[in-house]
Amino acid sequence: MLRREERLEQVWNRTLEQIPTHFGRLAYLASLRDHNSGRYRHHGLAQSFGEEEAAKILRLSHETVFSEWLNFRLQEQHEDLDRYLNSMGQDRRSVLETWGTLAPYRVLAPAAAGGAERLLYETDLEIILELLRAESADSRSV
Repeated sequence: MLRREERLEQVWNRTLEQIPTHFGRLAYLASLRDHNSGRYRHHGLAQSFGEEEAAKILRLSHETVFSEWLNFRLQEQHEDLDRYLNSMGQDRRSVLETWGTLAPYRVLAPAAAGGAERLLYETDLEIILELLRAESADSRSV
């Protein structure tokens, strides 16, 4: 019989698998973290498994998804972010421009990420965003 924590992890992983991109999962998990307290909250998980267990699995999931993203090759990150942007249903050029100005992706790293990990994440994203902006500009000129 599975332990309660293992059941929670299985349920949660099935939920995350519904999000088609790693970047989307990263954004979703970061959205479940209170930016003032750093505490993760998910009403449904907390009701089923308690706030402490739910917060723990959310934190671990966030760290895992972030680590997986960092281990992607730059081309894989590019393709994943491209799919994420396409799924947003917003004007791509506008999103890329806003991200270049406001850099909202910076708040998506988990609190446990070290300085080197954050630097790698932000540098990779800035490179990919520059490539996507160039691709967007090229498609306008065609």
